[in-house]
Amino acid sequence: MRYRDVFSIIGPSMVGPSSSHTAGAVRLGLTARALFGGTPEEAEIALYGSFAATGRGHGTDLAIAAGILGFGPDDERIRDAFRHAEEAGVRLRFRTAHRPNVHPNTATIRLRGGGREIGVTGCSYGGGNIAITEVDRFEVKFSADYPTVLVFHEDRPSMIAEIAEILAASGVNIGYMEVDRTVRRGSALTVMELDQEPGAGAIGRIAGLDGVSRVCAVPPVGRAAGGTDA
Repeated sequence: MRYRDVFSIIGPSMVGPSSSHTAGAVRLGLTARALFGGTPEEAEIALYGSFAATGRGHGTDLAIAAGILGFGPDDERIRDAFRHAEEAGVRLRFRTAHRPNVHPNTATIRLRGGGREIGVTGCSYGGGNIAITEVDRFEVKFSADYPTVLVFHEDRPSMIAEIAEILAASGVNIGYMEVDRTVRRGSALTVMELDQEPGAGAIGRIAGLDGVSRVCAVPPVGRAAGGTDA
């Protein structure tokens, strides 16, 4: 993983004892919330490795719950996240699990509500920095440090070119892009980290492309450097 600056290594402004187990865990919850599109009715969280072994002592469970509720890494309400979740009508369920070949600080967060559901897997690797590695069983890689767009679509010719053309016409530069697909000509997910916010118009045009089933626009989430929350 690349660190953006020295502050990404020192760590963010935060509540909690650990930048990886607490601040990073908040950002995982925030990213899952952003992908879901708001506060869910139910959240099921699986903790792996060090998160599973020492997460309770570091407040990882509270931190993920806080992120799901929309609290930032430096929000004093993290300490009472379970109470706030109950008051918001969010049902939380935590479990420990084993998964080979993942970073020790990994969690899978599955959110449900309003007829929607999404599963997000990511890891926290220090300094409050995170990497999202899976969304709805598609393998991905993004940091949530930059404006990010996820496009769920059919795997058809020219799809990527059409998406890129819309962004270019809106003056948006793609800094990083990755595509994963189930099978050839099946379902695919394109993830793009951008240099600028794409705007509702561009997102709407992408959503209107033939074969696109869903578009998620994720702003920079709970940025690690300097403790600034988006």
